[in-house]
Amino acid sequence: MSFFSQFDPRRFFAALRAIDRESMAPQEAGYLQDRRPAIALLIAAFCLLTIHYLKFSGPFYALLEWLSPPGGHGELLRDLQQSAFFDLLLNAWWGLWHVVGYVLIPLLVIRFVFHDSVRNYGLRSGATRQYLKWCFFLAAPIIGFAVLASFREDFTAYYPFYRLASRSWFDLIAWETIYLLQFVCLEFFFRGFLLHACKPAFGANAIFVMILPYLMIHFPKPWLEATGAVFFGLFLGVLALRSRSIWGGVMVHVSVALSMDLLAIARTQQLPQRWWPL
Repeated sequence: MSFFSQFDPRRFFAALRAIDRESMAPQEAGYLQDRRPAIALLIAAFCLLTIHYLKFSGPFYALLEWLSPPGGHGELLRDLQQSAFFDLLLNAWWGLWHVVGYVLIPLLVIRFVFHDSVRNYGLRSGATRQYLKWCFFLAAPIIGFAVLASFREDFTAYYPFYRLASRSWFDLIAWETIYLLQFVCLEFFFRGFLLHACKPAFGANAIFVMILPYLMIHFPKPWLEATGAVFFGLFLGVLALRSRSIWGGVMVHVSVALSMDLLAIARTQQLPQRWWPL
């Protein structure tokens, strides 16, 4: 097989037909009345609502107010705001709700409602090694574009999201742990839970069902990034079903996100100079 023949569009549609053939077996086994897609989509709606309305600072402030000692009138909140780690704590709160909404709730549904193994929802390694070149071809152009964009001031002003990431190595490592874990959670939710729950009933069309909510979480971002999420979601969906694993998508997301943060820090020459911020 020549190098260019790998990009023949007919191979993409052949992959979709192969996914459809795989989905026929469960239907013939009695899954025609399967309710998993309806349950998964309702749970997905609940999870997305939960994340969207609880991940920001407002609910976190309200929780701290509630936890303050009687008569303290927000004493706990004031004490934490004076801490050197308050901004990092806000980001940890943001990351926590991605873990809850994207992972913990779907895991409970898979285990106690679907009575299925979580390994069947993309958590196994599967055939990821066979598709590593596609992960590279997907990530490389985006990283290349990030290298060019990193010369712009608006890029370095936007990344990393945690503005104190360069204050110390602890800040940088803690932030990247929170940030990159969020992508693992996201891949499990969209390319694991939602995609595999819909596949028996919808076949390859499950990819297009998954793309819609995946696009919608990108609406607050620039239009070019939101538009790219449609094509990104499409290819990552095919990759997840053909490899039977979410880890290829995780590698793509993590490599791109980490590259953007490190490029921004390197361009501003703000690499951490100490291990601890205090």
